[in-house]
Amino acid sequence: MTTSPAPTQGRGPKMQAAARTLAIASGQFLLIAAAVVVLFYVLGKLWSILLPIVLGLLIATVLWPVTRFLRNHRWPPALAASVVLLGFLAAFGGIIAAIAPSVANQVTELADQASAGLQNVQEWLSGPPFNLREGQIDDAVDSTIDSIQGNAQNIAGYALTGATAVGNSLINLVLALVLVFFFLKDGPRWVPWLSAQTGPKAAPHVAALSYKTWDTLSEFIRQQALVGFIDAFFIGLGLWIFDVPLVLPLAVLTFFGAFIPIIGAFVAGAFAVLIALVDEGFTVALIIFGIVLLVQQIEGNVLQPIIQGRGFNLHAAVVILAVTAGSSLAGIIGAFLSVPIAAIIAVIYRYARDQLDGKQPEIHDDGTRTEISGDDSGTTVRQEQVASPAEGQPAS
Repeated sequence: MTTSPAPTQGRGPKMQAAARTLAIASGQFLLIAAAVVVLFYVLGKLWSILLPIVLGLLIATVLWPVTRFLRNHRWPPALAASVVLLGFLAAFGGIIAAIAPSVANQVTELADQASAGLQNVQEWLSGPPFNLREGQIDDAVDSTIDSIQGNAQNIAGYALTGATAVGNSLINLVLALVLVFFFLKDGPRWVPWLSAQTGPKAAPHVAALSYKTWDTLSEFIRQQALVGFIDAFFIGLGLWIFDVPLVLPLAVLTFFGAFIPIIGAFVAGAFAVLIALVDEGFTVALIIFGIVLLVQQIEGNVLQPIIQGRGFNLHAAVVILAVTAGSSLAGIIGAFLSVPIAAIIAVIYRYARDQLDGKQPEIHDDGTRTEISGDDSGTTVRQEQVASPAEGQPAS
C-alpha cells in the first residue's frame, strides 16, 4: 500500500487536453516571438529612414502650437511652416551667438590657468608623498606619447568612425528639419490620409490612436524640457555661487544635455567640473562635482521617473527599465527614444484593452469622437460630439 491515490479513468483525457492546450499556446508564443524578431530586423534595416522621421516628429510637436496659431490667423500653411521653422533655427543660432562672446573672452584666461594648473600638478607629484623626480615625470609623459604614436592607426580609425558618425548625424538632422517643414505644412492632412488607407471600421480607431500618439510625443518633449531646466537651474546656481566662469554656457549645455540621456549629463557635468578645477582649484572642483552628482542623481532616479511617469501614466520602474533597455539595444538614441516608445506602446495596449472590454476608448475627454468622411475626391476628419465631457472615456 502507498499513500498515492490510484489513477482514475479521466486522468488520461485531461492530460491530453492540457498537453494540447500547452502545445497550442507554445506554438502561438513561438509565432509571436518570430514576428517580433522579424519586426525588429526590419526596423533595424530601415533605421536610417525611421530616425529622421521620429526626430522630425519630435521637433514638430514643439513648433506645431505656434504654427497652428498662425494658420488660425489666416496665414498660408507653407508660409506659417517656413516662418516658424526659420524662427526656430534663428532662436537656436541666437542662443549660440549669445554665449559665444563669453566663451571667447574667457577661453584665453582659462588656457593660461590650465597651463599653470598642469605646472602645479607636476610640482605636487614631485613633492610628498609621491616624491617623483622630474626625470620620472618626463619619462612617463614620453611613454604616454610613444603609446599614442604606436596606436596612431587605431586612433585614426576611431577618429574616422567618429567623424562618420558626426556626418551621419548631420545628414539625419538636415533630413529631419526638411521633414519638420512638411509635417508643419501638411500636418492636418496626415491623419485623414492614414485613415483613408484602412477600412471604414478601422479608420476611426486609426485616427484616434494617431492623435493619442501625437499627444504622447508632445508630452515627452515638455517633460524633457522641464527636467533639463531643473538640471540647468540648480547646477548653474551652484556654479554661480562658487564664482565658476562660463555659467551661462554651462547651464545651456546642461539643458540641452538633458535631451541626450546618460552621455549628455555626463559631458555637461564633466565640463563644469573641469572648468571649476582650472579656474578655482581642486576644492571648488570637488564641491561642483558633488553638486552635479547630487542634482543628476536626484533628477535621474527620482525626479525624471516621477515626472515622466505621471505625464505618461507609467510607473517609475517602467520608465527606468525602458531607459535601461533602450540604451542597451540602441545606445544614446535608444535611451532618448525609449520613454516615448514605451508610452506609445502603453497607449496602444490600453486602447486595445478598453476596446476588448466593451468600452469606447475612441471618445476623447471632451466627449468628441473622430469621424472619417469623404468620397473619391478626398477624405476629411472631423470631431463629432457624442457624449458630454463627463461621460467621455479617459484618453489613456
